[in-house]
Amino acid sequence: MKPDTNLDDLFKTLQGNFDVETPDAHHKDRFLAKLKNQHVTELPPEIKHKHAVFVKPFLAVAATVILLITLTFIFNKAENTTDLASVSPEMAKTQSFFNATISQELKQLEKENAPEVQPLIQDALKQLNILEADYNKLKLDLSNSGHDKRVIYAMISNFQNRIEILENVLETIDNVKQLKNISNDNQNTI
Repeated sequence: MKPDTNLDDLFKTLQGNFDVETPDAHHKDRFLAKLKNQHVTELPPEIKHKHAVFVKPFLAVAATVILLITLTFIFNKAENTTDLASVSPEMAKTQSFFNATISQELKQLEKENAPEVQPLIQDALKQLNILEADYNKLKLDLSNSGHDKRVIYAMISNFQNRIEILENVLETIDNVKQLKNISNDNQNTI
C-alpha cells in the first residue's frame, strides 16, 4: 500500500495546534447544564442511562394501560351485538324456542350414520352454517338499526329457515330409509 501523502501533509501542518489539555473538574457539569438549557434531545450515555431507569417502568405501565383499554374496547364491542333476546321478553322466549328446536333437530341428525345419507347431512350443515353467518350479520344490523322490525322479522325468518332445512333433511332421510327397506324386502321375496 502506498501512503496517503495528502493526509500526512495535513497532520504536519496542524502539528502543535491540537488541544490536548484536560478540562477542569466541573467542566462536565457545566456542559450538561448548557445542554439542558438548550433542550437538546440527544443526551450523553450516562444521562440516558439514568433517565432510562425511570422511563422503562413508566413505559411498561403505559403499555399495560393501553393494552387493557384496547381489550376492553374489543370485548365491549363484541358484547354490544344484540340478538332477539335483547329486544323484548317475548322475543327472548321466541329465540329460546327456536334454539331448543334447532338443537333437538341437530341431535336427531347426529344419530343418522347411514352412508347413503351422509351427503344430505353434509349439505344441510353447510346451509346451516351459511344461515348462521347471515344471522350474525343480522345481529349487527339489529344493533345498528335500533331494533328495526324488518331486521327482527328477518332474524325470525332465519330461525324458521334453519328449522325447515333440518326438518326437510330428516324427512328425506326417513324416505331413503323406507326405500332401502322396501328394496331389501323386494330382494328377499324374489
